[in-house]
Amino acid sequence: MGYKELYLLLGGPQGAGLETSSYILTSSLARRGYGVVSDREYFSNIVGRHSYIHMTISAERLPMYLTYPVKLVGAMDAESVFTHFSDLEEGGWLVYDTGTDNMRLLQIPSMENELKERLRGFFRENGIEERVESVVRFLREERNVNVVGLSFKAILNVLRQKYNMSLGQAQRFRSSILVGAVGGLMGINPDLLAFGIERRFAGREKLVEMNRFLVERLAEEVSEEYGTPLKLDEPSTSLKETLIVSGNEIVGMGKIVGGIRYQSYYPITPAADESVFLEAHEGLKIDGNVLGSIVVFQTEDEIAAITSAIGAALAGARSATATSGPGFSLMVEALGWAGINETPVVVTYYQRGGPSTGQPTRGSQSDLLFSMFASHGEFPRIVLASGDHMEAFYDAINAFNYAEKYQLPVIHLLDKFLANSIATVPLPDFSRIEIDRGKILVKAPQGAFKRFDKSEPISPRPILGSGAVTWYTGDEHDEWGHIVEDPVNRVEMYEKRMKKLEIADKEIPVDERVKLYGDRGSDFILVGWGFVKGIALEALRELRSQGYNGAYMHIRMFIPFPSSYVEDILSEYKNDRIIAVEHNILAQAAKVVTMNTGVKINKYILKYTGRPMYKMELVSAVKSILDEGRDKVVLTYGQ
Repeated sequence: MGYKELYLLLGGPQGAGLETSSYILTSSLARRGYGVVSDREYFSNIVGRHSYIHMTISAERLPMYLTYPVKLVGAMDAESVFTHFSDLEEGGWLVYDTGTDNMRLLQIPSMENELKERLRGFFRENGIEERVESVVRFLREERNVNVVGLSFKAILNVLRQKYNMSLGQAQRFRSSILVGAVGGLMGINPDLLAFGIERRFAGREKLVEMNRFLVERLAEEVSEEYGTPLKLDEPSTSLKETLIVSGNEIVGMGKIVGGIRYQSYYPITPAADESVFLEAHEGLKIDGNVLGSIVVFQTEDEIAAITSAIGAALAGARSATATSGPGFSLMVEALGWAGINETPVVVTYYQRGGPSTGQPTRGSQSDLLFSMFASHGEFPRIVLASGDHMEAFYDAINAFNYAEKYQLPVIHLLDKFLANSIATVPLPDFSRIEIDRGKILVKAPQGAFKRFDKSEPISPRPILGSGAVTWYTGDEHDEWGHIVEDPVNRVEMYEKRMKKLEIADKEIPVDERVKLYGDRGSDFILVGWGFVKGIALEALRELRSQGYNGAYMHIRMFIPFPSSYVEDILSEYKNDRIIAVEHNILAQAAKVVTMNTGVKINKYILKYTGRPMYKMELVSAVKSILDEGRDKVVLTYGQ
C-alpha cells in the first residue's frame, strides 16, 4: 500500500532549475494518471535568491490546494535546509547536499535578516548549532526525519567525466539531482521520468541524454539504498486525459479558443508569461494548416498597451491587454475612455502584493475594489474573477463575449497564486463554448453613422473600415459621437450606457456569477473568491470529517453582482456563521456583498503575507471562529 496523497517541497536558488524539476516531475506523474498541483514561490530577483516549489500529488483526484507539513523536503542548497527544515513532518524525508554541512546561517547573504533572527532564536532555545549539519542532526534525532545525504559534487563529477564538460556546465544539472532522488524515493518508473525529461527538453537530444543519465542513475541508486518509502497508490481510473498547465498558459489557451487577434502588454510580473505564451502561438495552425494569426505587441508602457488594445477593438479585433497592479494603475484614464465610447476591450488583471511596487512576485487579492471603481466618473464595466485553471479558461473566452455583446470594458481578475501554479486539469468541454460578437458590423452603410444610437442601450457597432463614418471622443457626445454638453443629452447618454448592466444582470446566468458548494442551510458558510476556492473546498472536506458541516459561496462576478441569489443564500445563516475568506486586509469581497445585499459579514479569515492559504491553517482558523467565537483570524504560515 502506498500514499493516497503526498506533499513535497523542493528548494534552491532562483535560476537554478527548480521550475524544470517541477515540470519534469509533474509531467512524469501526470503521465501515470496522478493529479498534481505545484506552486512556485520566489523573490523579486532573477538569479540567486531563495525559491521553492510546493506540491500536492494525489492518486484519487485533481487537487487544487497545498498544505503543511510536507512529507519530503528536497534542498539544493544550505538556505533551503535552514528555511524549510521546520516544514517537514515527523518521520518525513530530507534530501540535501552533504557538501553544505559546514555552512553556517550567517554565511548566507541572500537570506533576509528577519528570518535569520527568528531562526537564531529557535536554534538557541533548542541547542542547535547554526550549521546545516547540526540542523540535520536535530531533524534525525528529535523528529525522526529520514535523511538522504548526497554529495552533489561527486554526482556532478560523474556527469562531467562521462560527457567531458566543465564544472560550470555540470552545475546546471543540480536540479536534476533532486528529480532523480525524488523519483527513486517515490518509485517512479524510469520510462515516466524519461517522458518528463523528453517533454521538457524536446528537440535538444544531448540535454535529454545527459539528464536521463543523471536522473535514472541516481533514482536507481537511491531506491536501492532507501527503498521506495514515498510510493503512491495506484492512480484512480477516474483520472482520465488531462492537461498540464500553469494559470498563465490556460488563460492564453482560452483567449486563443475565444478568438483573440490582438494582445498588448508591457512586461510585468506575474502577467508577462501569458503574453509570452501567446507570442509562441501567434501563428495558429492545426495539422500544418494556418488558421489565422495573433498580433502580440510589447509596448513602451502600460498606457500604450491599453490604448493600442482599444484601437484594435475599434478596428474589429477581439483584443486584450494583460497586466498587474502597477500597470493597471497607469491604464485607468484609458479605461474611462473605453467606457464612454462603449468599446469592447478586455483587461486581464493578475493581482500581486501592493501598494506601489509592493511584492512583485507574491500573491494578493487586494485589487478588487480598485478594479470595480478605477477611473473617474461612472460607466459600465464587467468584473469577473477566476478561482481555478478551468474557470480561468472559460472566463477568458466569456470575457470577450461579454465585452462585445454589451460593448464595454471587461476586467478579468486573477492572481499570482493561480498564474504561477502548474496543475493537472481535465480537458475543456468544448460543447460549453460559444462565441458571441454582439452587434458588430463588418460592413455598414456608407457615410455618417449613429454609433451611439439612443433608441436602444446597445447600438450597432460598425468597425473602422466598415464604410461607416464614426466619431470617437473622450468628451460627452451625441448619437453621432460629436461633443455635446447639453444636459438633456447628457442624461440620455449616461443612462443609455448604464442600462447595459441591467441587461447583463438579467441575461448572464446566475451560475456563471456565483456558485454554492455544499448544502443550503449548513451549519456555517465560507464566502470567498479567486484562488481561495480550492483551499476552501478542501478545508470543508477536512472539516466534515471532523463533524463540521459547512458550505462555500464562490463569487465569480462582482459587476453585475448577483445580489438576489447571494442575499437569499446568506439570509439562511446567522450572522456569526458567515465567514469571509480572502487574501487582503479589508475583506474587500465582504464589503461588496454588504454594498449589494445589505448583509453585513463580521467574521473574517484573512491572509496578506503574499503566500497562499494552506489547508491546515484554514481548517484551524474556521474552528477557532466557530468554537471560540473569534471575529477575525489572520493567517501567516509560509516563507
